[in-house]
Amino acid sequence: MEIKSVKTFKNGFMNQAFAFGGEEGMENFDASIKYRASIQNYLIDTGDEIILVDTGIPDGLAIPEPDDSTPIYNGELISSYVEALQNLGYDVKDVSKILLTHKHPDHSGELSKFPNAKIYMSKTEAEELKLDGDNIITVNYETSYKNFPKAEKIVDGVYFIQAIGHTTGNSIVIVEDDDLFYMIHGDITYTDEALYANKLSIVFEDIEKARETLDNVREFIKNNPTVYLSTHTPLGPENLENKYIMDLDNQPESIYPK
Repeated sequence: MEIKSVKTFKNGFMNQAFAFGGEEGMENFDASIKYRASIQNYLIDTGDEIILVDTGIPDGLAIPEPDDSTPIYNGELISSYVEALQNLGYDVKDVSKILLTHKHPDHSGELSKFPNAKIYMSKTEAEELKLDGDNIITVNYETSYKNFPKAEKIVDGVYFIQAIGHTTGNSIVIVEDDDLFYMIHGDITYTDEALYANKLSIVFEDIEKARETLDNVREFIKNNPTVYLSTHTPLGPENLENKYIMDLDNQPESIYPK
């Protein structure tokens, strides 16, 4: 089993009010504090299959210029999603499965580039995206996984977990490998600092379920050696490269954007 980052944007930022203000309000946090931002999605190479988790921003989407009031800026375009995939040594035709954490276009933007892949997502997200082709597999979450009450095994060592809140059909992916648990979580948090601080971002569809999900995520991390793989911060690929195990009682010093 091998997990790789599919990197498309770098050198962005988000402010604390955006990343922390979901429950208490943006006005209660310091918008002048900024954390590093980027965009990357993830690829799982099982040895037998190539599985993508999310497919990035749509190719050619206009990216507005940021200013000091911008809550989140994803950064500079490195390459399109397909180009980033090819830079890792894979082609569109190599992908057998795609696991979609949620409907937002920075996660679902390039689904159409993979007509031969089976695309797994919750029924709710499939309906929101109006997807019903033969390659769309709606996940029923027919089992549990650790402390998560609803889950489904995709292949050996890869689990799709119901995690409602950010969207009403949101999911996360957990990969087991070498006694570690790799949590590819979509947007449960936007930056690792929010995970340590136990704060929700301002982007959610169901705040009560988002809180329940974050509580479950933190409980899982406390009880299992977890590498936390984020979409919107370079801490995701850095955690992956270093096999960094999250310790919620000992937050590392933040590196701030230049």
